[in-house]
Order: sequence, then C-alpha cells, then structure tokens
Amino acid sequence: MNTPDLTQQPIAEDGSFEVQLQKSGQVLFVPKDQSILKVLQDAGHDVLFSCAEGVCGTCITPVVAGQPDHWDMYLTPQEQEKGDCVMVCCSRSQTARLVLGI
Repeated sequence: MNTPDLTQQPIAEDGSFEVQLQKSGQVLFVPKDQSILKVLQDAGHDVLFSCAEGVCGTCITPVVAGQPDHWDMYLTPQEQEKGDCVMVCCSRSQTARLVLGI
C-alpha cells in the first residue's frame, strides 16, 4: 500500500497542516489558529524573528517540499512563486505537509 505524499496533498479542510523539519525528521501539527513560528517555539526550537507580521524577513526559512501559502509582505511575487522559502511568523501551507530546511 502506498502512503500518500502529504507535500502534494491539499491542506486539511479545517486549515491545519504539518511541518516536518528536514534535519531531525520531526513532524509538528500546525492548527488553523497558530503560526508555524508559535508551533516551532512551543516544540523548543529557537527561531529568529522580529516583527511577527511578515514585514522584516528575519524569520525566512527554507522550504524543501510542499507549497507555502505566503501571507508576508517581504518576498516579491516572483520569490513567492518559487516556493523555496517561507516567513514562518505569518505564512501558512497550501499542502498538507510543508518540509522546512531546518
């Protein structure tokens, strides 16, 4: 039986998704009402951030797989389209899982 690739599946109907950390393989659940940043911090990860509003770019994080849903005002439309990074303070995911390069 094949396991579906969650980085290619749409986000859950309730707006939740998972983030997987590439280096450790750890998978964290991101509910609709929490940011990726908050979930990472709650799991004990020290993530640099400043404005927490998607303006400054401090929390930019590489994306290895999955499709970010950009809510920031920092990246250009062309950079957002590439999908290779995300502002974890405010942005979400368009896919059920987002694999971060951390």
